[in-house]
Amino acid sequence: MSGLRTSRTRLAAAAATAVLAALSLTACNNGTGTHDEGSAASTSTGSSSGGASSGADSNSTGSTGSAGSSSGSSGSTGSTGSTGSSGGKSTTGSTIGSKSTTGASASKAQRSSNKPVTCEGSNTRTVAAPLTRPVNHMLLTVTNTGSRTCFLYGYPAVQFGQSQSVPPVIDDSQPQAVVTLEPGQSGYASVNLSATDGSGSHGYTSKSLTVYFQSRSMTGSVGKGAHPSLPAKGVYVDDSLKVTYWQQSMDDAVNW
Repeated sequence: MSGLRTSRTRLAAAAATAVLAALSLTACNNGTGTHDEGSAASTSTGSSSGGASSGADSNSTGSTGSAGSSSGSSGSTGSTGSTGSSGGKSTTGSTIGSKSTTGASASKAQRSSNKPVTCEGSNTRTVAAPLTRPVNHMLLTVTNTGSRTCFLYGYPAVQFGQSQSVPPVIDDSQPQAVVTLEPGQSGYASVNLSATDGSGSHGYTSKSLTVYFQSRSMTGSVGKGAHPSLPAKGVYVDDSLKVTYWQQSMDDAVNW
């Protein structure tokens, strides 16, 4: 029995020793734990620093982002620059310029349309009327039916019937200026049909008449001829037939 107690006492002592050892280890562990706390603090700092770094990266990315948006903004300004390709307005300007050119052309065309022309069959109306005084005379009246002023150059080249020759002009009847007809105005010339004293020869009666108009150079006819009607019985002409120059007034025409 005493031996058994002694064994138990030893076991209790051994257990106490083990407990003390455990406490000692615990104390050591606590120290390590303190170290661990430091480590944790370090880790915390690290993470804190990592967070800062992340934040910096974030900030950096943020500034990059803002730079990017700045770029984007520039980009959009650039596109505004393309709006500046409202250089299309410049195109519009050139269109205006071409309108201006068109206007100049229209003005030139208008001036050209107002330029005087030569009187001839297509822009005049010609009437032939036999006169009782002076006898054996006929009056030609040419009226400007066009929209432009026209000039009656020289004298009428008359053709009675199928005659091929052009009657001569009375030189003294030449006016000082070319006869000018505004639209609606008339010019005149008289035709001496036959000799009043019967001295003419090769007489004949004609029922048709064509009047040709001279060019400015008076070297030939220009434009269309006129075909004024004659009395139904016709008119008598002989080889004394002659004409006056075109005159501005009827009185000047019948004086010859």
